[in-house]
Amino acid sequence: MAFIAAVIALIAGIVHYFGFIFLLRLALGLFYGILTLLFAFLTFILIYARSKYAILSLFALSTSAYAAYQSYVWSEPMHIGFITAIYVAAAVFGAWWLMEPEMSIAERLRSAESLEKSQNFRAAARKYEKKENYERAAECYIKAGMLESAAWCYEKAGKYEKSAELYMKLAESKNEEYYWKEAYECWKKAGKKEKAAECLERLAVHENWYWEDVARLWESAGNREKAKHAWKKALEYYLKEAEEEGVFWDDVAKIYKKLGDAEKARQAMTKYAEYCEKEAEKNGAWWKHVAEAYKKLGMEERAREAKEKYEGYRKRIGRRKS
Repeated sequence: MAFIAAVIALIAGIVHYFGFIFLLRLALGLFYGILTLLFAFLTFILIYARSKYAILSLFALSTSAYAAYQSYVWSEPMHIGFITAIYVAAAVFGAWWLMEPEMSIAERLRSAESLEKSQNFRAAARKYEKKENYERAAECYIKAGMLESAAWCYEKAGKYEKSAELYMKLAESKNEEYYWKEAYECWKKAGKKEKAAECLERLAVHENWYWEDVARLWESAGNREKAKHAWKKALEYYLKEAEEEGVFWDDVAKIYKKLGDAEKARQAMTKYAEYCEKEAEKNGAWWKHVAEAYKKLGMEERAREAKEKYEGYRKRIGRRKS
């Protein structure tokens, strides 16, 4: 607020002592002076790059420099007005052009319905999309062979099943895992758990950390057999990870328990407890996990000892902070 008040006071002072015309000349001079410097730099770059747009930039440089000069001498103020009008028109046209950069001027001036009737489906789809008529846009994108854009529009329209089907088609044709993830998300939004699980399963073949999510999805869909298969796949993934990073023995133990193998679940939890103890020697916060692991193993005495060590660690940390 103080800055705004200072600017207003400065403007009022200039008008009071020098008049409004001086303020106008000063503002225009600063504006066109800055534009001249920018266009000079841009023109140099474009000439160096041998770009066809160098001529356009040169025109902008000359007009802005002339307007800056006229703001100083004030011999032809109308010329500044004409140049300003040209710049405003160019800015409006540029903004209009950037709204639909891939469309020709003729396509911009026609309606979506007219473009669709003439089988210009790509341009019609863009128009429908701009009007937020996403379902019609998706239909036109399909006719134009732009399936990914169509899938996105169906999703925006809330037609998740149609969107998911297109993403599945893209995943098959392009052999890209990304589309299986998109299909899964859409089937999930549509409430189709089995379809969602099938798509996530296809993704999990390439990105193994998704097997646990696949298993949970099959469980929620009520398919125990497929859930069991997915849990086994998740177990394979976590066993490999646990060999490299011991923290994953906890996940291994949970899955063995889920599969009904209590002995192997206990062995895995024991390895997790041992890993946590090693980490606790370096960082006392890990004693909490040690206590939890031994409690799951039914080793109450060792769980109590670990909990006491964790509480001692917390007290030491508290004293350091205070």
